[in-house]
Amino acid sequence: MRVAMLTGGGDCPGLNAVMRAVVRKGERIYGDELVGFVDGWRGVIERKLRPLSVETFRGTLPRGGTILGSSRTNPFKLDGGVEACQRAMQEERIDALIAIGGEDTLGVAAKLHDLGLKVVGVPKTIDNDLSATELTFGFDTAVQIATEAIDRLHTTAESHHRVMVVEVMGRHAGHIAVWSGIAGGATMILIPEEPFDIEVVCEALKKRHAAGNYASIVVVAEGAIPKEGSLQLASRERDQFGHVRLGGIGNTLAEEIEERTGFETRVTILGHVQRGGTPTAFDRVLATRFGIAAIDAVHDGAFGQMVALQCGNIVRVPLTAAVGQLKTVDPDLYHGVAEYFFAG
Repeated sequence: MRVAMLTGGGDCPGLNAVMRAVVRKGERIYGDELVGFVDGWRGVIERKLRPLSVETFRGTLPRGGTILGSSRTNPFKLDGGVEACQRAMQEERIDALIAIGGEDTLGVAAKLHDLGLKVVGVPKTIDNDLSATELTFGFDTAVQIATEAIDRLHTTAESHHRVMVVEVMGRHAGHIAVWSGIAGGATMILIPEEPFDIEVVCEALKKRHAAGNYASIVVVAEGAIPKEGSLQLASRERDQFGHVRLGGIGNTLAEEIEERTGFETRVTILGHVQRGGTPTAFDRVLATRFGIAAIDAVHDGAFGQMVALQCGNIVRVPLTAAVGQLKTVDPDLYHGVAEYFFAG
C-alpha cells in the first residue's frame, strides 16, 4: 500500500515518534511505501509530498516538533479545498492517510472520511482535551515542563515576597494547569471550565499573606476567563477554525492582582516552551504505541477510526467520538483539591 501521513495543528513532543513507528512497521512488516504531506492539510491541498523511510526517522525518537511541518489550514474554509484534497489522494495514488492531530485536524479527517477518504486518526494535543482517549502524547511532557517552571518560581517568589502568575497552555480545558499546579504546589489554579472572580482571587491572596505566607503562585490556563462583568479582556483575531488566538491572560491577571492587593506581582508565560524539546519517556512510549496501532488499523481497513488509550490498552474509536465533545477537567479533581488553593 501507498500510505501517507500528515501532522496538523500545533506541534507537540512525540509527533516524530508516532511517524517513526508507522514507518518502521509499515515498511518492514507490511512492505508499504510511506510518504508524508508537508505542513498538514495545506500540504494535501498544495500536493507537497516527501518520501518517508526507516532511514528518514533515524535519531528522531527524542526529537520534539514534527519533521513534516504543520499548519492550521482548514480545507473546508478554502475555496476548492475539499476538492483539492480529494484530487491529491487520487492522483498521488494514496491508498490510505494517517492524520495526526487534535480536534480540528481530526474534525477535518472525519468530514473527509464521510466523503470517501480512507483515513485513520491519531490523537495529538498537549491540552489533553480529546474525548475517547484517556491521555494524548505531549501532555505528560507539557506538564513536566510546567511543573519544573513552577518549582523554580517558588524560590524567587519567596525571596522577594511576590505573587507569581504562571500562564500555561489550555484553550478550552485546564488539564495542564490543574496537573502542574497540583504537582508544583500552586496557591491557586484558574481554568477555562471555572470562570473566576478577580475579587475572590485577590481576597484569597490577601488572606494568605496576612497569615504570614509572603509568596504565592497562581497558575492560569491561557483560556481561563473571568466571570461576566468582573474583568474586561481585549478581543483577539481568530484562525481558520474560528479559535481566538490566545495568550496574555497572565499579564492582565498580574496587573489586576498588584493593583487590587498592593502585592508586587510578576508573570511568567510559558507559551511554546511547553511544546518544544524532548518528549518524556511516557510520551515516547505512548506515541510509539499509537503509531503501531494506526498502521495496523490501515491494513485492517478500519477507516474513519482513531486509535486511543483506554484502561491502559490501545483501542479504536470512531473519529466522530473523538471530536464530538471536548474532554474537560474532572470537577472532582479540581474541587477535590481546591481547598488547598484558597485556604492559604
